[in-house]
Amino acid sequence: MPVTTAIFDAFGTLLQIREGTHPYRKIFKLGIEQGRRPKANDAEVLMSAPMDLKEAADLFGIRVERACMEQLEADLHDELASIEAYVDGIASVAALQAAGIKVVVCSNLAKPYASAIKRFYPTLDGYSFSFSVGAIKPSSKIYEHATQSVGALPHQAWMVGDSKRCDCDGPTTFGMRGFHLAREGGGSYTTLNAFADDLLRTL
Repeated sequence: MPVTTAIFDAFGTLLQIREGTHPYRKIFKLGIEQGRRPKANDAEVLMSAPMDLKEAADLFGIRVERACMEQLEADLHDELASIEAYVDGIASVAALQAAGIKVVVCSNLAKPYASAIKRFYPTLDGYSFSFSVGAIKPSSKIYEHATQSVGALPHQAWMVGDSKRCDCDGPTTFGMRGFHLAREGGGSYTTLNAFADDLLRTL
């Protein structure tokens, strides 16, 4: 069957953060200062539920003074404002949608970052965010959500992203074709334009 769906990772693929302030990382650092031991699944827990900064701190039992929380929220605002779209991302999504290909974003992220994706890519056919799906890549659950959101079967979808494990190996195991975007070389593609061109040649 022909390819009907293109699935993109978000950060490092369609978008880049120019000025990282890392507010969630700072919350975990406060936790360490308070004697909390980091857990291996902290990041997974953070990205698997719709939480803002305060809700995250409360969930992990980390005390954050009001003034500090206000600063962290300002840091988050600055980080979100620094986000930019890759030019080849905008061009590739437009070309694929113009050809009738359904385009979905599939991303591991904390809830506040979803607004940036929808700001730059408001017309995508599907959005599979880990915090709303309740699972992170490379779980099959999030790939299943991405394909089902546009009525595609796994073998009808191609996925691309900057993580070999999450955007190439995971999707391939699920039954899609996964491709590793390495802009400096060494992956399946160095640009999203080349990925889109190859997909369009299958039509």
